[in-house]
Amino acid sequence: MITDGYNNVGMDHQYGDGYMEPEEEWEREGLLDPAWEKQQKKTFTAWCNSHLRKAGTAIDNIEEDFRNGLKLMLLLEVISGETLPKPDRGKMRFHKIANVNKALDFIASKGVKLVSIGAEEIVDGNLKMTLGMIWTIILRFAIQDISVEEMTAKEGLLLWCQRKTAPYKNVNVQNFHLSFKDGLAFCALIHRHRPDLIDYNKLSKDNPLENLNTAFDVAEKYLDIPRMLDPDDLINTPKPDERAIMTYVSCYYHAFQGAQQAETAANRICKVLKVNQENERLMEEYERLASDTDNSLAGVQKKLEEYRTYRRKHKPPRVEQKAKLETNFNTLQTKLRLSNRPAYMPTEGKMVSDIANSWKGLETAEKSFEEWLLSEMMRLERLEHLAQKFKHKADTHEDWTRGKEEMLQSQDFRQCKLNELKALKKKHEAFESDLAAHQDRVEQIAAIAQELNTLEYHDSVSVNARCQRICDQWDRLGALTQRRRQALDDAERILEKIDILHLEFAKRAAPFNNWLDGTREDLVDMFIVHTMEEIQGLIDAHAHFKATLGEADKEYQSIVGLVREVETIVKQHQIPGGLENPYTALTANDLTRKWSDVRQLVPQRDGTLQAELRKQQNNEMLRRQFAEKANAVGPWIERQLDAVTAIGMGLHGTLEDQLHRLKEYEQGVYAYKPHIEELEKIHQAVQEGMIFENRYTQYTMETLRVGWEQLLTSINRNINEVENQILTRDSKGITQEQLNEFRSSFNHFDKNRTGRLAPDEFKSCLVSLGYSIGKDRQGDIDFQRILAVVDPNSTGYVHFDAFLDFMTRESTDTDTAEQVIDSFRILAADKPYILPDELRRELPPDQAEYCIQRMPPYKGVNAVPGALDYMSFSTALYGESDL
Repeated sequence: MITDGYNNVGMDHQYGDGYMEPEEEWEREGLLDPAWEKQQKKTFTAWCNSHLRKAGTAIDNIEEDFRNGLKLMLLLEVISGETLPKPDRGKMRFHKIANVNKALDFIASKGVKLVSIGAEEIVDGNLKMTLGMIWTIILRFAIQDISVEEMTAKEGLLLWCQRKTAPYKNVNVQNFHLSFKDGLAFCALIHRHRPDLIDYNKLSKDNPLENLNTAFDVAEKYLDIPRMLDPDDLINTPKPDERAIMTYVSCYYHAFQGAQQAETAANRICKVLKVNQENERLMEEYERLASDTDNSLAGVQKKLEEYRTYRRKHKPPRVEQKAKLETNFNTLQTKLRLSNRPAYMPTEGKMVSDIANSWKGLETAEKSFEEWLLSEMMRLERLEHLAQKFKHKADTHEDWTRGKEEMLQSQDFRQCKLNELKALKKKHEAFESDLAAHQDRVEQIAAIAQELNTLEYHDSVSVNARCQRICDQWDRLGALTQRRRQALDDAERILEKIDILHLEFAKRAAPFNNWLDGTREDLVDMFIVHTMEEIQGLIDAHAHFKATLGEADKEYQSIVGLVREVETIVKQHQIPGGLENPYTALTANDLTRKWSDVRQLVPQRDGTLQAELRKQQNNEMLRRQFAEKANAVGPWIERQLDAVTAIGMGLHGTLEDQLHRLKEYEQGVYAYKPHIEELEKIHQAVQEGMIFENRYTQYTMETLRVGWEQLLTSINRNINEVENQILTRDSKGITQEQLNEFRSSFNHFDKNRTGRLAPDEFKSCLVSLGYSIGKDRQGDIDFQRILAVVDPNSTGYVHFDAFLDFMTRESTDTDTAEQVIDSFRILAADKPYILPDELRRELPPDQAEYCIQRMPPYKGVNAVPGALDYMSFSTALYGESDL
């Protein structure tokens, strides 16, 4: 097992190109350099991700992400284009080892003999072994195939870099470490192939960081080469890692490989074409000379009066021309033979022997030239006239037909809408009329050509060819015209069909869409009901609506069917824009989406209505429960209030009897409280159910609460009043008859049975009891004084307790401050003060302490320590001092 590096790991290959020769291996010390290891880790990770991204994945940590073998197998499949065995999907260690072994077996199947790389080291995350394995993959799949003039891969890649960067200043590529530190080599490689990406003249050798960042950014953005190197690492490392730079440079080679192949192919083609062009030039020269010789004979024959000049001036150059013709022919044949091309065979009548025979005939013709020349001149004049006429008519016809075929073959109508197509049809009808009018000219051209042939015009070949072209074109125009007419008719029929479907869709889709919108609003509309009748009405209406859904579905299918029919026609005939409906912005998708919403909302509405029905049923039950209980509690409270009020009137029985009966009522009321509590529970459920009205009872919980509180208050008030009356009666010596008289008078003027009297009612009550109140101003003053006593808080009412207390004071002999002072003077033995010991001796302890705490110190003459002022204390008891 190798543990000190991977300089010998995975490097035993079986390739004949020697791309990893022993002299190319790096020293062991270098591989242990942490800086190199960091560079390789980053570069190899980026290289792997540049391929893995094609499969939609990537790695973050090279020694961790390959441990289970899955991404390693995926990487090999991407870069090789082959399929590896199916990986094991388990997470146990033996599953991971099995996957890595499959990847290593695949690498070995490509002729790479892996030395000392085991699946266990990769699974264990051995960084050096993992980097060695990735370097082996890079060598095999990225660098091995680089071939420049049959060198090893590394040498070939270096030579490629040297050739591409040779024209650039400050660039001297000698290796894959120091030569690339300043970044100019990278920039030169990009500029050589894509000069539009980098302005090389603006780069400086003194700015290596800027150069490296420029090259890396441009390569990543425009060449799809990810950043595999760190500019700071390259600059700060004395000797950058060679493997990292080779890996990155190989990406440049592959990125520009297409341009290199195109350049080689273009050079090869240019070489072949150059030979052919030279050969064709010689062929054309030969043809020109041969034709010019024949045409010169015809031209010379037209010049009768210059015949002698011809003999002296024109014929000698033709002799030289004939010699040059023969020379060119021989040279051409020699070059064709040397370049392995077939021998040149001139067209018929233009062989060297033909030229010689013609020359010989020329010499023979010169003898009888003058006789022949006259008759030939007449024939040539006639031919020249016909030829000019033919040319004029042909030019006119060709000017008219120029562009007509392209126009007739145009598929412009396929981009048209219906109204535009109808306009094209009108235009085509006008063209058909114009075409018929040109029929005579074509016939005249054909007749002139026939006459030129009959008179053996020397250039009848070109005339016939041009005439044939005109006739052929005329036939094509006729056929194309008919074809375009048919195509326009077919297109119009199809567009009219589509237009009818679009219009029908628009007419039917609009009301259906409105119905869908309204239906959706109704189905999601909030409703508030308070009775069973209201919710049952909604349920019945919804059931009626559901009964119409069948017809609605038929309408929906029919409307959508129109669109499907349009789609079928458009797809069949490839009509651009045929799906656009000019009559409406609605689409089948809109209707489908809304119809789907309606179908989903219907059962939701069912559920909502049923839930509300159950709620209303429960509310109805709660109404009945509350009403049943309230209809019992309400009257009971009213009866109790009437009974307590009757007792409070004091008209029946003694005060003790009244008090006894009131307490019995009090006990009965408290015993009845569970009924109120039960009613409260029912009312809480009623409130939670948002029930606001109950037709089964006139009572509400609020009125029952008020009645209950009034009942309790009335009982307590009456008990308190009766007890006070008893206390007053016993302490003041009032007889039962007097009390009854006071009560009877008070009740007489308490018309509303409120237990209180207004000032006027109180005044009348006093008068009825014999109390004298004058009607003059003094009488008003006396009455106001009385009111201040019975209504000290100025409430505007006189209650029975205050009335009774006033009448008691008026009817009995009451204690006064002077009487109390006299009593204290007796206890003090006629002294103006009293001592605490005297109070404790004569009074009960609690009352003695009460007096001691409240009596002020005596400050008069002959005061002794502890003396208390009983006079001030007594007057304060009756409100006659400020104590």
